[in-house]
Amino acid sequence: MADRQNSAGGFEDRFALGDGLGPAGARTLTTIRWVALMGQLISLLVVHYGLGFPLPLETALGIVAAGALYNVVIQAVRRSGRAMTTRAAAFGLAFDIAQLGYLLYWTGGLENPFALMLIAPVTVSATILSGAATIWLSFLALASASVLAVVHQPLPWGPAGLELPNIYVFGLWMAIVIATLFIAGYTYRVSRDARRMSNALGATRLALSREQQLSALGGLAAAAAHELGTPLSTIAVVARELRKDLPEDSEWGEDVDLLLSETARCRDILTQLSRQPDQEAAGPFKLMPFSAMVEAAAAPHQRDEIVVIIEQHGPEGALGLAGDQAAVVAAQPRVLLTPELNQGIGTLIQNAVQFAAETVEVTVYWDEMTASVIIEDDGPGFSSLVLDRLGEPYVSSRAGKGGHMGLGIFIAKTLLERGGASLSFSNRSEGGARVTVRWRRSDLEAA
Repeated sequence: MADRQNSAGGFEDRFALGDGLGPAGARTLTTIRWVALMGQLISLLVVHYGLGFPLPLETALGIVAAGALYNVVIQAVRRSGRAMTTRAAAFGLAFDIAQLGYLLYWTGGLENPFALMLIAPVTVSATILSGAATIWLSFLALASASVLAVVHQPLPWGPAGLELPNIYVFGLWMAIVIATLFIAGYTYRVSRDARRMSNALGATRLALSREQQLSALGGLAAAAAHELGTPLSTIAVVARELRKDLPEDSEWGEDVDLLLSETARCRDILTQLSRQPDQEAAGPFKLMPFSAMVEAAAAPHQRDEIVVIIEQHGPEGALGLAGDQAAVVAAQPRVLLTPELNQGIGTLIQNAVQFAAETVEVTVYWDEMTASVIIEDDGPGFSSLVLDRLGEPYVSSRAGKGGHMGLGIFIAKTLLERGGASLSFSNRSEGGARVTVRWRRSDLEAA
């Protein structure tokens, strides 16, 4: 069962291959590079022709042309529809540092006033890329500045010449180092806080939207419970009259009995839908072990033709019948069987039973930090077309079964996330679906 456990963890600031930069970010990078190349070209022409300083113009223009060629290739790739990854963006900024460094080598090294522009790619990285990418680019920029401080072609000052003191060049190098570290660090922290705030705002908007949709569904459910009450009562009366009129050995007796039992079940469901939350008085008797809560939620959805297996896995592994059951119960989280937990877990199990071929496996796992429920079935699995959108309203969760509104997963996800749970959906390699519900143990027990 170890392969069923998904490692818990938050978002990490990492240098990922597949993280897309987005069309706006890629377009901004290419635009900035065109502006930088245009500035280099104008500076070279003004110094060489306007001020009369003889520069190695052919070599310098070749370096600028290499940067322009790279930008053209990047734009062609972007137009082909391929997204720019963070690694590609970081490589582009590293190319900018190398291109500028080589140009500075032919035009005076750190004695060139434009050596300060080595900071620019690092600043851009701190704004839009990860901390790891910014650190490596900062290292590259400082290494380039260190090399240029001692190895470069002299500036063409004219016949009289001009040689800057070593202490002055060292001061320029130190200024670039300090500016790079300060600007990169400050910009990255400000950008990171802005991104976190934006992500938090987006998550809040999504949660509010889900609550509004669930509230609307609650109103529809109450209206449906009210409108369906009368015809359901009529069906129950007619069914009872039919049962009285049928002889005991009638072939229709079992069908009428089934109709009566299903009518009573519908009446119970409508009663639950119309019940107010404050009517669910939470008494001490509702505080129960974590596995017992899952069993209680699964109980109404058992079927004769589908085997529902519920297993317990504590910190020491599988807990069999030979173990100390009292110790097992004491070690589990003790939770309150709230309507949200009962309805959320129950809906997920009902969905698995509905689509399973023969078996549904429910694994209850807990340790000192987390608690989780893994629900697996041997049915057709989730459709790949909607797997990424599961949890949205009116998105049907399975392929090959029609007539579903796609609200069950949405309702279950919203109810469980209210209590701090996180849900993930996937398909098993051997066939069938897997739903993992995970809580931090402290959140589950506090709820």
